[in-house]
Amino acid sequence: MSMDAHNSEESTAQEGQSPSGDMLLPQLVAHLREHRAKLRDDWASRIHDAHLLEAMTPQEMVAETTSVYDNYVEVLETGSVEALQHYARDLSERIIPRGVETHEVVGIVLLLRDVLARSLFEKYQGDVGLLNRVLDAYEPAANRIANTVAVSFVDERERVIRQQQDAIRELSTPVLPVRERLLILPIIGVLDSDRAKQLTEQLLGGIRTHRAKVVVIDITGAPDVDEAVANHLVQTVDASRLMGASVIITGLSPTIAQTLVTIGVDLSKMNTIGDLQGGLEEAERLLGYTVTRKGVSDGS
Repeated sequence: MSMDAHNSEESTAQEGQSPSGDMLLPQLVAHLREHRAKLRDDWASRIHDAHLLEAMTPQEMVAETTSVYDNYVEVLETGSVEALQHYARDLSERIIPRGVETHEVVGIVLLLRDVLARSLFEKYQGDVGLLNRVLDAYEPAANRIANTVAVSFVDERERVIRQQQDAIRELSTPVLPVRERLLILPIIGVLDSDRAKQLTEQLLGGIRTHRAKVVVIDITGAPDVDEAVANHLVQTVDASRLMGASVIITGLSPTIAQTLVTIGVDLSKMNTIGDLQGGLEEAERLLGYTVTRKGVSDGS
């Protein structure tokens, strides 16, 4: 036998003992599935020791950690980032309402990555070369999973926060129909630029929906406004007028009044009344209603 033939057979034998890169992930996935119960329990124990997911009941912990483990291994096998993103969004929707924080999600995924890496080390530590190739195949995939889950959770959490903020703003600036063609918009709390913009959008939408002719904006509950918000308030009045509705502003504080004067607002555009009751009476007069005070006779 020639030397070249001998070297070729030796090389083939070595390849038969050491799987190629394409075969490493399926092998390690099979290992992780075979030892699923033990590895999941080890992971759950480390989660408990790290005081993570304490907002969950023990039953919820078992269900979610089992689900995360199975999806984690499946993504290792398929490499499907799209499937992982879908799962991560579903996971986020389930656990965010339970009070789970971002650092907890990142923490449990990193703990799972480490638990599985230790298991692979124990399995392949007898062959350093093979161990290195296994870890080279595992680590990039595991890091990609951790990053995808973290990003998906943060995105979902931000979406939930935006929804909550929108709901709070909508509740804090309700457009209320008082009677036919008359709306009232009570403003309570700090009026910043973002909220002022939302106020205008809600008001114009209310004017169109209710075919309003008069709007009373009561800012008694607004402690102060800056120059930008004051200008936006004037723009809201102008936009409402273009929609066919007159605007009456009530509850101006001395500070807000001084701000309007300082920035040079054309006060002829502003129909202001001292308080809400007076504003409603003026609104009804503009609409052609007769305002009669209780206890006042007709002159008899």
